[in-house]
Amino acid sequence: MALYIVAEECISCGDCEPVCPTDSIKEGKVVFEINTSSCNECEGQADAPQCIDVCPVDNCILPLAS
Repeated sequence: MALYIVAEECISCGDCEPVCPTDSIKEGKVVFEINTSSCNECEGQADAPQCIDVCPVDNCILPLAS
């Protein structure tokens, strides 16, 4: 699975980028974006997705629908 950032909710604080163990989060043209091909929801590296843990906005980072 992978995560994505809801553009309408993102405040571009950047808190998520440095905690991503797969370097999947980068600053986009408008807000931060998650590379869904490399995001693994921190599986094997943490108990929960680190970006969600540090994000100050509820429901800003969500699982990508399959």
